[in-house]
Amino acid sequence: MDTLFHTQTLLIIAAGAIATYLTRVGGYVFITRMKRIPPRAEAALNAVPAAVLTTLVAPAAVTGGFDVSVTMAIAFLLGLRLSLLPVLAIGWVVVMVLRQFIG
Repeated sequence: MDTLFHTQTLLIIAAGAIATYLTRVGGYVFITRMKRIPPRAEAALNAVPAAVLTTLVAPAAVTGGFDVSVTMAIAFLLGLRLSLLPVLAIGWVVVMVLRQFIG
């Protein structure tokens, strides 16, 4: 590695940042220009949080190992009754205990 930053890497990061910015601004501009949101568009927007959560959780559930799978199952069950912060704290403790004793 001759240089600290590679030009190609910086260009990829810049392109990703520009694409992210344009999609966010474009969505905002598109929605604000509508007089009313069509029911299909509203349904699609309502599905976004579940889709994002699935894309974050699914890879870890599949490739994370036994400790991660057990912790996710426990966190899911706790999430039905508790708020977010206790679920995160308990999940963190469970995964650390499982990693300590199971490996």
